[in-house]
Amino acid sequence: GDIILKTVASGSIQPRQEILIKPQVSGIVRMVHIEAGDIVKAGDILAEVTIVPNMSALSSAENRLSRAKISRDDAKTTYDRNAELFEQGVVSAMDIQQFELLYNQAKEEVLGAEDNLRIVREGVASRSGAKSNTLIRSTIDGMILDVPVKQGNSVIEANNFNDGTTVASVADMKDLIFVGKIDESEVEKLHEGMDIILSIGAINDTKYPATLEHIAPKGVEESGAIQFEIKAAVVLEEGQFLRAGYSANADVELDRRDNILTISETLVQYKKRQAFVEVEISPGAFESRDVKLGLSDGLSVEVVSGLTLEDKLKVWNKPSFKR
Repeated sequence: GDIILKTVASGSIQPRQEILIKPQVSGIVRMVHIEAGDIVKAGDILAEVTIVPNMSALSSAENRLSRAKISRDDAKTTYDRNAELFEQGVVSAMDIQQFELLYNQAKEEVLGAEDNLRIVREGVASRSGAKSNTLIRSTIDGMILDVPVKQGNSVIEANNFNDGTTVASVADMKDLIFVGKIDESEVEKLHEGMDIILSIGAINDTKYPATLEHIAPKGVEESGAIQFEIKAAVVLEEGQFLRAGYSANADVELDRRDNILTISETLVQYKKRQAFVEVEISPGAFESRDVKLGLSDGLSVEVVSGLTLEDKLKVWNKPSFKR
């Protein structure tokens, strides 16, 4: 038969990367365009935010616009007056060009001040179009896993002092990993690239192959034992779908022997650490025979030498056996 030595690691299914989408400005959520389970592309609008303007910044922006308009009107008056003199040949072309430049600069300053005021009030400049930072967009292609905010909620932008409010979490659900823990007594038997088989608690009669990718270099103590984190890439077939957070068990194959001579562990006896079995030599007569054992899975053990397939063994520890 075959003997497979394996261990089981408990864990869960997680997306390889789960991106938390946060606003670029603080304010009030005006509209939410998505819900959990939606598929989005990078750049898709997830939500919109209405800015609550800072009163000091608003006052400063309004004053800047007022000064810019005054300067523009003055530059226009000067330009118009000198334009008439230019028509009469009193002012040179070089001089009128300078007045025109100052007037154009004053007009641009007004536009800049208007944009600045609108940014303070609404978070978007009139010339920025769809680039408004009040529009919260997805940064990756994937599925919406969670939308922790609703219309009317206050949100805070991320900065050096605050992580910011999460508007949505997005992940590529085609790129999943198993994250689990394994005991220190078995971690040295693992290596990256090993094939493992996953059993999902919520899904019966379906096994999912995975490939071991990562073994933590440092263990952590849990319930008095040292556990090491492992990660494995889940292999999904076309059309298969797993939900993030599913609990799972990973069968990790540590060693195996195929098509070998095996016996039940219950038939093996020991004398001074030497394994032996009782072999029938004639009907009702048995003799002890030393055997060399190999791999064991706890139920069956490999017989390296000492027995043949034709030997009959004594079931010495069976309760109903009579000598």
